[in-house]
Amino acid sequence: MYSKLKEYIQKLESGYDSIPEQRKENLKKLSAYIKTKTENDQVAKLNYICTHNSRRSHLAQIWTAAAAHYYGIDKIETYSGGTEATAFNPRAVAAIERGGFEVQNPGGNNPRYQITFSEEVESLTCFSKKFDDNVNPDASFAAVMTCSDADENCPFVPGTEFRIAVTYRDPKESDGTDKEKETYDERCFQIAKEMFYMMSNV
Repeated sequence: MYSKLKEYIQKLESGYDSIPEQRKENLKKLSAYIKTKTENDQVAKLNYICTHNSRRSHLAQIWTAAAAHYYGIDKIETYSGGTEATAFNPRAVAAIERGGFEVQNPGGNNPRYQITFSEEVESLTCFSKKFDDNVNPDASFAAVMTCSDADENCPFVPGTEFRIAVTYRDPKESDGTDKEKETYDERCFQIAKEMFYMMSNV
C-alpha cells in the first residue's frame, strides 16, 4: 500500500479503543457475516447504501476494500449505491486523497473516479448510482445502511441476505463553511477507523 496511506492506517489503528462499545458490537455483527461467508468459501459482497451515494457510502466502500487488502482477507467485494444517483462529492474525494489514495478523475457530471490504494490491486471505479444498479450485486449480499434516511426510506432491498445500519453524520452540513475541510477529514477518519476495526475482527 502507498506509504502515506500506511501512515494514516497506523493512526486509525491506534484509535480503535475510542470507538463506542455500542458501535463496536454493531460492527462485529458485520464482521461475523463476512467471516461466515469466507469460511464457507463464499464471496462476502457488501453494498453500502446512502441516500445520494455521494459521500458516506463511497467512503465506507473504499475503506473496507483497503482494509480487506491490508488484513489479507480475500473473497470480499465492496459496492455502494443510493436511493437516487447524484455524483461522488468532490469534497469527499479530496478527503480520501488527503488520506493517501490516488485518484483519477475523468470529469463529467457523474465522474467514474478510479481510486487506487496499492500497485498490487486493481483500482476501484467509484461513481454515484442507485443501490440496484446493474454493477451492484442483485442477490446474496449484505446491505449496509450508512445514513438513517436511506435506512428509513429503503424498507426492503431486494436480494439482501443480511442488513445492518452503520450510520454516520453527513459531512454535507459543513459545505460552504470554514469548517468544511475539517468536517470531511473527521468523517473520513471515523469511517476508515470503523471499517478497519470491523475487518480486523474477521
